[in-house]
Amino acid sequence: PEMAARPAEPRLVSLPLSRIRVIMKSSPEVSSINQDALFLTAKATELFVQYLASYSYKHGRGKEKNALTYTDLSHTAEECETFQFLADILPKKILASKYLKMLEKEKRDGEVGDDNEEEEEDEDKAVG
Repeated sequence: PEMAARPAEPRLVSLPLSRIRVIMKSSPEVSSINQDALFLTAKATELFVQYLASYSYKHGRGKEKNALTYTDLSHTAEECETFQFLADILPKKILASKYLKMLEKEKRDGEVGDDNEEEEEDEDKAVG
């Protein structure tokens, strides 16, 4: 008797569990991962990403173009207390040429000394 093809069951999580396992195992404190913990971590991550995306879309300017933009995400990370822990990994988008100029200025300032601390603080306020 041949087995009838069953309709595909909807997946409970969209993220690949194998990749989540690799990320979890990259922590030195983790020695083994319970299957339930793996599933719950994947589901929680998925729900978090959905929430971040929908919040950023609703509060961003991308909805004018019916699109979620990087700027919307970085603005959410900076302005919303819930997401501020992401600010370091979602920095404000700047042009490469501007970034290279900033690096060059930091390099020059570092060689000269720390005489320009006030000026650098003012720039930080303007950027952030």
